[in-house]
Amino acid sequence: MRVAICQLNSRDDKEQNLATAEKLVREAAADRADLIALPEYTDYQGPKEGALASAEPDDGPTTRRFSALAAELGVNILLGSIRIQTDDAERCNNRSFLFDRGGKISAQYNKLHLYDVDLPGRITYRESDTVVPGDGVVMGEVDGHKAGLSICYDVRFPELFRLQALNGAEILFVPAAFALYTGRDHWEVLLRARAIENQCFVIAPGQFGPYPPAGACNGRSIIIDPWGNVLARMADCVGYAVADLDFSMQTKTREELPSLGNRRADMYDLKIA
Repeated sequence: MRVAICQLNSRDDKEQNLATAEKLVREAAADRADLIALPEYTDYQGPKEGALASAEPDDGPTTRRFSALAAELGVNILLGSIRIQTDDAERCNNRSFLFDRGGKISAQYNKLHLYDVDLPGRITYRESDTVVPGDGVVMGEVDGHKAGLSICYDVRFPELFRLQALNGAEILFVPAAFALYTGRDHWEVLLRARAIENQCFVIAPGQFGPYPPAGACNGRSIIIDPWGNVLARMADCVGYAVADLDFSMQTKTREELPSLGNRRADMYDLKIA
């Protein structure tokens, strides 16, 4: 399977962001990609008021646009995430969509883990003020291969990915708008850990660069194999990178290092001394 990761610098011009995303998808499809993955907040990154205004209904113009694009090009597309309206006028869902080659939505996922922090005198940030968290673990499928869906901050919670691996995941999606400050030290380390411990391919398209009013994303979009090797890594720019996934290598890895099979299923029942 040939996979492309698209790296964006989405800002506060939604139509420009989507046009750039579509352009990269078309270029990657011309490069023979079977699966093309876009980052978190493909639609908009900017002031809170504009972010909420950018939210769409379930079957909004952006989902229809990328559904049609997948069908036109005959490729699988991961729309890393866009904002979707909820019953709460002040909060939206941060939702990922996986489209199959016919343009059908094969899976959709609302971000589970939200970044809330209060450091007196330094920073207070509450993602939950504008986003409603999801309530379920989601699996999708790409050309017969099972895939687990996640978004950005989810990568810090390994139990999510272990559940997906135990339910047959071969691919783990981690679209992100990872902060520059933490991303420099944590982004690749966390992703390689999720790949190694679950013996899965990790596909992590990210946002890169500054966005208003004062944010900045890490970039370094990456594809990792089940041994933890980096197959593709983006430079600090808008663009795409490709890699070929060899699922026979994954099978061999799981046979020679059967850590998923050797795990203690009763671990949570054991006593803590």
